[in-house]
Amino acid sequence: MKDVYVVDAVRTPFGRYGGALSGIRPDDLAAHVVAALAERTGLEAADEVVLGNANGAGEENRNVARMAAILAGLPITTPGVTVNRLCGSGMEAVLHAYRAIALGDASTVIAGGVESMTRAPWVLPKPDRAFPAGGQELVSTTLGWRLVNPRMPATHTVALGEGAELIADKHGITRAEQDAYALVSHQKAAKASFEREIVPLDGVTRDEGIRHDTSLDALARLKPAFRKDGGTVTAGNSSPLNDGAAALLLTDEAGLRGREPLARIVAGGVSALEPRYFGLGPVEAAGRALAKAGKSFADLDTAELNEAFAAQALGCLAELPDLDPAIVNPDGGAIAIGHPLGASGARVTGAVAHRLAAAGSGLGLACLCIGVGQGLAVVLER
Repeated sequence: MKDVYVVDAVRTPFGRYGGALSGIRPDDLAAHVVAALAERTGLEAADEVVLGNANGAGEENRNVARMAAILAGLPITTPGVTVNRLCGSGMEAVLHAYRAIALGDASTVIAGGVESMTRAPWVLPKPDRAFPAGGQELVSTTLGWRLVNPRMPATHTVALGEGAELIADKHGITRAEQDAYALVSHQKAAKASFEREIVPLDGVTRDEGIRHDTSLDALARLKPAFRKDGGTVTAGNSSPLNDGAAALLLTDEAGLRGREPLARIVAGGVSALEPRYFGLGPVEAAGRALAKAGKSFADLDTAELNEAFAAQALGCLAELPDLDPAIVNPDGGAIAIGHPLGASGARVTGAVAHRLAAAGSGLGLACLCIGVGQGLAVVLER
């Protein structure tokens, strides 16, 4: 097995739903980070481009990884493959590339993810029979369950926000605790510098979702979004809908060509659990990844836990008592930065790699929850 290194990691700013990046196609978002990564590293050719994408129903159809490679100006002989593990797609792409390089199937791979939640289309299912007399319903593909199989148990298909409410119920997480967590996420992100990872696009240089002026009072005024009576999950303590892309350059020792990598990928872990408790997926996944690496939570110097919801992140921390909250998301999380589904896994992995490089040494963990009840994690070392 070969060692696998992260040479560099870049991302677009994350735009708000309907915001500054809403006019940019997802394949162009992906091409932007692929091209920027190649330019920053002097890369002329890669063995493959692997991208995660959770939708695939719109302009990113027909294998967005291959389209991004072409649009980015890589040699036409560069293969591309798109993977889908919903919110974990970008990290799945990184692990896909990691395994290929470790096994010797490739030497240098660009891996990442992309999502334009703004441009996700409405779809019209084909009718069961020709020439139906009644109207037909359009279905949004932006987020969550759609075109659900009637055989799927109703307990599995609760809305994502209701899943966060269930975690709040399970761990007794209050509305005030969730709002306080969200406020800290915005405060950390507002103070952070993302210059080492963001490649500006169309004049946008910062994540649009970071609210520098939010407060507990402002968050407290928001109404529950999923449970009208007694609900605790709001738009303010949840991650928003976003547009964006992220990419990492992975290579073996021969591909480094004397360059100093950001970090080395050590191990990955995946888990599954009841879909309604999807937000707790990182708990088992993180433990499995660390066990494969021969490490423990006490060995970690930094960690990224993607914040789908404040209740979800707090629930994970409650079930990971050995993970020091002080090292988690030091630059804020998805509640502030944003969560373009297919890109988020690549963003948190790249953030850990950059942080380890800045420190000069250490062990890092990136993990995230995944709809339909899964978790994914990766361990990096410097």
